[in-house]
Amino acid sequence: MRTRSKKFGLTLPEMVVVIATIALLVGFGLPAIRALMNSFESSSGAKTLISTALASARAIAAKEQHYAGVRFQQDSAGNQYMIFIVHDFDKTGLNPGFRAVEGIKPIKLPEGVGVMDLMVRTNHSETPAGAADPLGEPLNVQYLDDANPANLGPDGENRYVRDASTFSIVFSATGRLVVRPVRIRNRDGIYRPDNNASLDDVFNSRQNILNSGVGMFIQDDYAELGLGAEPSRNRLIIYDGTQFEKLNYQQRFDYLTRMELIYINPYTGTMILSD
Repeated sequence: MRTRSKKFGLTLPEMVVVIATIALLVGFGLPAIRALMNSFESSSGAKTLISTALASARAIAAKEQHYAGVRFQQDSAGNQYMIFIVHDFDKTGLNPGFRAVEGIKPIKLPEGVGVMDLMVRTNHSETPAGAADPLGEPLNVQYLDDANPANLGPDGENRYVRDASTFSIVFSATGRLVVRPVRIRNRDGIYRPDNNASLDDVFNSRQNILNSGVGMFIQDDYAELGLGAEPSRNRLIIYDGTQFEKLNYQQRFDYLTRMELIYINPYTGTMILSD
């Protein structure tokens, strides 16, 4: 007796139904996926990233038994990052000297999101003493005017915007928030290293970054660019960088001063949010 073997598979009508069902599910799912992605590209997504970074910095401070924290700074393309830093007098030779934590890459903030402390340095001398001077003042409306040559550094960029976007939040070995002088150096502790004298791929001299592509961020030896020693902070604002770029200097100032000031809890290291 001949037995008929069973064939497995889908007929053409069944295949059409399956494909149509998958297409419908994908169509319904895309808005949810898009909303999820957008949430990470917003201020709420930035708050989540910053909160996680602060918790990690406290853990690093406890592990290393040194001051450690998070550094906010832009790269040469204007993208803002968070870099984990640790106090290291032995390498930097500076009491306020910090360097990047080795083995941990900088974390890029969501595209179009900016973070500032609304404070700027007052000394822009090109001498070593200028970068060592930690004195500062609140960001002034006139400092946001890109048409004023006095506001621009030697590279033509607004030094006050760079300054206000470059700051650190630091914790002690016990995990408590502290306000203390911070000055970022390359991991070799060299003052303005040139000709690849330092191969630090995080902090380096302006010349090495521009000419040799070594390093992502300019170290705190360039007072003329708005980069030098300054106290660590206990607060910040998160703003829309895309919108900021479209405003004139008065509108920029009004916009920034309307932003919510986010304070850091000195005992837990968490951000104190109104919502």
